[in-house]
Amino acid sequence: MAGGAWIPKVSRLLGAFSGPKQVTRGLAGGARTVTLIPGDGIGPEISASVVKIFEAAKAPIEWEERNVSAVKGPGGNWMIPPEAKESMDKNKMGLKGPLKTPIAVGHPSMNIVLRKTFDLYANVRPCISIEGHNTLYTDVNIITIRENTEGEYSGIEHVIVDGVVQCIRIITELASKRIAEFAFEYARNNHRNNVTAVHKANIMRRSDGLFLQKCREVAENYEDIKFNEMYLDTVCLNVVQDPTKFDVLVMPNLYGDILSDLCAGLIGGLGVTPSGNIGANGIAIFESVHGTAPDIAGKDMANPTALILSSVMMLRHVGVHDHAAKIERAIFETIKGGKCLTKDVGGNAKCSDFTDEICRRVKDLD
Repeated sequence: MAGGAWIPKVSRLLGAFSGPKQVTRGLAGGARTVTLIPGDGIGPEISASVVKIFEAAKAPIEWEERNVSAVKGPGGNWMIPPEAKESMDKNKMGLKGPLKTPIAVGHPSMNIVLRKTFDLYANVRPCISIEGHNTLYTDVNIITIRENTEGEYSGIEHVIVDGVVQCIRIITELASKRIAEFAFEYARNNHRNNVTAVHKANIMRRSDGLFLQKCREVAENYEDIKFNEMYLDTVCLNVVQDPTKFDVLVMPNLYGDILSDLCAGLIGGLGVTPSGNIGANGIAIFESVHGTAPDIAGKDMANPTALILSSVMMLRHVGVHDHAAKIERAIFETIKGGKCLTKDVGGNAKCSDFTDEICRRVKDLD
């Protein structure tokens, strides 16, 4: 509030995101350079919104913008442009808007290519009710943690005979163990009490059985955290009946893709849900996980909330807690105020109007 002392509260939304054997690095000595990947469709508009809000907040971040489009490397394998890889290798931190992915033809999802390129093995998505954005549920507070590198998304498909296609699912001990360790470390660091492993080991006894076995073994080292295991279909049923039953959910790749979207729907959709992809050795990319919305691209109608909240996750990940809290408070107060909301959340404001209102509130908090 202008003219008065403001003490940031501990965020209910975002906290410590370092997994096992990782270090969250601060910014002693100056600004941190972050690779900015605006993306496609509405991506450049919502990315510009984040940049403007960071300027208003005087956040110690410098942006290095890079394009990510599909290019073919030696041997015909799809890859990200070399300049984008060099930027991420150097900066270790990225913020990404939505990327367009062709359906059934053309290059693979560049989101998956990015995760594999930088071994971004843990996807963290907080699905937490936002005051002022009314949905059927009022007290959702679930964190989905998704193994991000293998499973059905390993990309191993081939035609057996005409009309029959086989997709090979990869589950490994290494990936299962490290995502389980990440989930328990996350729960401990963020004062959460319960981790649920989501699986279908009753059907896929070897693959999901291996994932579940590693979760059980890791759980033995975290006696302070309650451990549950549930079938995927049971979780889907129970989470829409009473989401307060769940705390931290950890699961293989495909299950995480589906269940994290389901949980996002409980709080109003992907347009208000942040996401982070955490890898080894301190590398991470934070992103909005909604689509490119080409029908409204360039019309100043996009909702930048998901990318702004993802950028707040990023700030906390690099230790910039005061600026993160200020931006987070400004966006939540803007949504709660209800007078300057984009069309998708019940208002008539433009993306630029919503951004300007957040900037005004950020400056008032100085």
